Amino acid sequence: MTKTKIGIIGGSGVYEIDGLKNATWQNIESPWGAPSDHVLTGVLDDIEMVFLPRHGRGHVHSPSTVPYRANIDVLKRIGVTDIISVSACGSFREDMAPGHFVIIDQFIDRTIAREKSFFGTGCVAHVSVAHPTCPRLGDVCETAAKIAGITIHKGGTYLAMEGPQFSTLAESKMYRENWGCDVIGMTNMPEAKLAREAEICYASVAMITDYDSWHPDHGAVDINQIITTLRGNSENARSLIKQLPALLDHIRTPCPHNCDRALDHAIMTKPESRDPTLVAKLDAVAGRVL
Repeated sequence: MTKTKIGIIGGSGVYEIDGLKNATWQNIESPWGAPSDHVLTGVLDDIEMVFLPRHGRGHVHSPSTVPYRANIDVLKRIGVTDIISVSACGSFREDMAPGHFVIIDQFIDRTIAREKSFFGTGCVAHVSVAHPTCPRLGDVCETAAKIAGITIHKGGTYLAMEGPQFSTLAESKMYRENWGCDVIGMTNMPEAKLAREAEICYASVAMITDYDSWHPDHGAVDINQIITTLRGNSENARSLIKQLPALLDHIRTPCPHNCDRALDHAIMTKPESRDPTLVAKLDAVAGRVL
């Protein structure tokens, strides 16, 4: 058992946590390169919190250039036990309207230009992502949203596209009608996969800004409406985050869904065949089993 430390990865419009005591921006180095930004550390209602702006302050990283491996590594390195990912998305469902939040439980990964694993030649590992988010942490986020008065949908499939362009009409219809996706975004993959490799519980809170191009009224939605919704979503996200410390125990017991033991049987490379350079880079992510 260890102390709970909540990590928030903030997406578009979410660049801080309100009410943090002893708030300090810290530079945490990673063998996987520089993270998106320094991390903001502090205490909220006696629970340690760590905030990392996914795109960097000033929004300098595109979805494809976000250093996902470094981001997850520094959160693991600083002792984060639970990650809540907050990100903007488009909706494929009439009932999942702009301004609503969705607790994601499944992904379809269509990204093609990103490093998706900490492991590789010299230390091969295979983790299960059949259930890529932590149900326990998702339940906590749902409760926090309800307390904050946010319209929340529990469960949804997130189509992760490469971007930075939005989808074509044909793609949007395919994802909605043939693939059964609920929302579309550009940043939760490979983030969720890497969190699983790092044995950190991960929950995804998707904030809907608009209907994707499938919607017949899509053309009538202008950028000002999207920005207004984005601002409202950001305020709601901060309200949700404020509720989290009261809903998570100070002492972190083992995850009932084994997120924190994902590497128990994952590493395939025999010890004598492992690349020492790669093993050294895995000190935070996989030190427990290496």
